[in-house]
Amino acid sequence: MCGIAGFCNFGGDRKKNIEKMKERMYHRGPDAGGSFFSRDGQVTLGHRRLSIVDLSENGAQPMTSHSGRYVIAYNGEIYNYRKIAAGLLAEKRVSAFRGSSDTEVLLEAVESYGVEKAISLCKGMFAMALYDQKEQILYLVRDRIGEKPLYYGQVGGSFAFASDIGCLTLLDGFDNPINRDVLDLYFVHGYIPAPYSIYQGIYKLEAGNILTLRLPYRGLESVRCAPYWSVKEAAKRGQETPFSGSPKEAADELERLLTESVREQMVADVPVGAFLSAGIDSSTIVALMQSLHHGKVKSFTIGMEEKGYNEAVYAREIADHLGTEHTELYITEADAKAVIPKLAHMFGEPFADSSQIPTYLVSKMTREHVTVSLSGDGGDELFCGYTSYASVERIWNKMKSVPYFIRRPCSELVIHSPLARKPIYRIKGKLLGAKGPSDLYICSYETDPLTRKISLTDGNCDYKYSEYDPKYLREANHNIMLMDMLMYHPDDILVKVDRAAMAVSLETRVPMLDKDVVEFAWTLPIEYNREGSVGKKVLRDVLYRYVPQEMMERPKKGFSIPIEKWLRQPQLKAWAESLLEQKTLESQGLLNADVVRKIWTDFIDRGEWRIQIWYVLMFQEWLMQGERL
Repeated sequence: MCGIAGFCNFGGDRKKNIEKMKERMYHRGPDAGGSFFSRDGQVTLGHRRLSIVDLSENGAQPMTSHSGRYVIAYNGEIYNYRKIAAGLLAEKRVSAFRGSSDTEVLLEAVESYGVEKAISLCKGMFAMALYDQKEQILYLVRDRIGEKPLYYGQVGGSFAFASDIGCLTLLDGFDNPINRDVLDLYFVHGYIPAPYSIYQGIYKLEAGNILTLRLPYRGLESVRCAPYWSVKEAAKRGQETPFSGSPKEAADELERLLTESVREQMVADVPVGAFLSAGIDSSTIVALMQSLHHGKVKSFTIGMEEKGYNEAVYAREIADHLGTEHTELYITEADAKAVIPKLAHMFGEPFADSSQIPTYLVSKMTREHVTVSLSGDGGDELFCGYTSYASVERIWNKMKSVPYFIRRPCSELVIHSPLARKPIYRIKGKLLGAKGPSDLYICSYETDPLTRKISLTDGNCDYKYSEYDPKYLREANHNIMLMDMLMYHPDDILVKVDRAAMAVSLETRVPMLDKDVVEFAWTLPIEYNREGSVGKKVLRDVLYRYVPQEMMERPKKGFSIPIEKWLRQPQLKAWAESLLEQKTLESQGLLNADVVRKIWTDFIDRGEWRIQIWYVLMFQEWLMQGERL
């Protein structure tokens, strides 16, 4: 796990600017840092290193291929690099390797097979910049699901990129204004979906894509992005060729694939552990780790004294049953509050999933013991685990008998009636106008008409939810799961885990997102994943081979904090009101001060909680910190 940065056709001081960018992401790679400057002055690459595999100088970056043709700055891990290396040696494409790093193997695979074929061989998480000195082409590549971040865009007349969007703001000549068009999307979802960013002219490279830039740089119109792998296509293929075995055989195959994924991801030259939240996903990963490990796997969880938010006691039971070396930390309200001022710098742009706070705290504790931690993320989206999936089906089954031409005017009538003063009727009115299950899922994010009135700009950005064909897959649950895999998972969940963990120099790995596991998951009929309101059936069948079923039968709590309660406490309330002052909002000219104040006073005076309160606070905190810098 590392950080990369660079630029092309930059007219300023290359050394000074690349050093500034590297310093900004020091936390992503505190072990070492290096730079590459092309002789013609066109390309500059920077790298910060967190040493995981091959801790010697043989793993240092930027790294040049044996022939001298390719130079790479790379962030991530190629889990099957040993297999790729063996193939290169067997085919006599490489006589020997200098060291034992996956970076060197990746470079020589590119040298031997070309960029796209080499990437297609790789199983892992990565974001990389690869410069072909012979053809003068710069490639930027991001992993299939989007575990590792990569921003790119135009700064002044230059092309620039980085793992951390904050690096780009430090470049001489950066004056990119805030992208007002994405603010509506942010206040709907609490994050900015790829390919957009908070700045005009700066973008996120989408998961599974290769960006190609043939030098010299002549503007963003000369940049080409194309997918080398698509989760949409993987889902389509899987549904067209469904798994034909029994549910037990499906569990057998999933166990085999997950075990192989966990085995590969436990490989490191530094200590490895795992997050254990007491849920199905993390418990399965830890159980498989312990089955492969000769000693005791190190597992970590955090607890809270707040009733309804604490799963630490259950995590302890699971850890005891599996025989792990378990560490837990009970966090206080003060611990959580102390994280809030760090969030804007940590994420670089507005981001408002409040579980970012416990994620940071568990990462901080974990980093005191290990350098790599495996995570259970991905299970809900791949195996139909979220309760919202069952809710959509339940609500749609009640609505679908009424024709849309009747429901639509009824929806408008409810939304614009006095009934809409109550949240429950606003929600029902909005959902009533849905055209189908997928549309119902999209509508569930925007049940409050005030949401799209927070920003003063009426943004009109196309994005993955609005562009999604509701009939792309035959089954409604699969469509909703795929929608989440396209946007919510990479742009929220994976962003949260990467930024929070890397803030303390902890590498996280996600075995559920292994290419083979993902592709297999999409072959499963929905009844293998859900039975009634119980999701992740096939994953549960794997887990129950290691942990008794009765130990897991309890309501899902999630990884959340009582932010609604805390914002009523004097300290956080004062912080919030300082950010939401009428004069401040009006002078900034970005948000509708009257709408924001209404949302806040509805909460304080009438107890009406909207999640947009936290979204606005995180936006304001980011904006104010930027103004102070």
